[in-house]
Amino acid sequence: MQVLGIDIGGSGVKAAPVDTAKGEFITERIKVETPRPALPDSIAKVIQGLVQDFSWTGPIGITFPGVVVNGVTLTAANLDPAWIGLDTRALFDSTTGLSTSLVNDADAAGLAEMRFGAGAGHQGTVMLITLGTGIGSALFRAGILVPNTEFGHIEIRGRDAEERASERAKERHDLSWAKWAERVDEYLGRLEAMTAPDLFIIGGGISRKADKFLPLLTSLRATVVPAALHNDAGIVGAALGAGLGTSAT
Repeated sequence: MQVLGIDIGGSGVKAAPVDTAKGEFITERIKVETPRPALPDSIAKVIQGLVQDFSWTGPIGITFPGVVVNGVTLTAANLDPAWIGLDTRALFDSTTGLSTSLVNDADAAGLAEMRFGAGAGHQGTVMLITLGTGIGSALFRAGILVPNTEFGHIEIRGRDAEERASERAKERHDLSWAKWAERVDEYLGRLEAMTAPDLFIIGGGISRKADKFLPLLTSLRATVVPAALHNDAGIVGAALGAGLGTSAT
């Protein structure tokens, strides 16, 4: 099955047609900056433009950085509050004139990693964490997704975890790899106490630099590995969400 995967992020919107049987891009991806303010109509126009760029007429899978239930977006931590309570899937259907599905961005990345990446074949409890503009989470048990966990917003030292341990927090506070790894270690330790995963998969673009910080994570019982699909997992997972009809869409 071929599906156009679109990954909406806090800083960029990325898209590529995906072969969902192989988890591979059919053509090179396209990335455009996320408009500011990130209003629904503005994002919808970006998606419409990407559909036109690929001359796409088939199914579309789209990720969203927030809780998604039956196509309605219930949170929007790094976008505009206008998204909250919006039937976003209906908006994208109307804008593109095509059938779309919608899934939480970290859940999408998790779907891709569990099918084609670092979690493939793992039947225990797996937690994927994306470290980027914010922190996303996806929880799997026996290969089954528990959607919309949003563990990036648990409180650590009186603040949202993503304000301390995201890649953006590292850049904003000019943290060394060692200092940032301490924060990530503390955050993952809290998640381990809550969910007892056997495996953590660390995703997002920073996973390409896993050798800089994963060896510095010392307090965890669980195995910690970088994502295999790196920052492309969201696009692949968006396409899988459309093809599989996940409960989050």
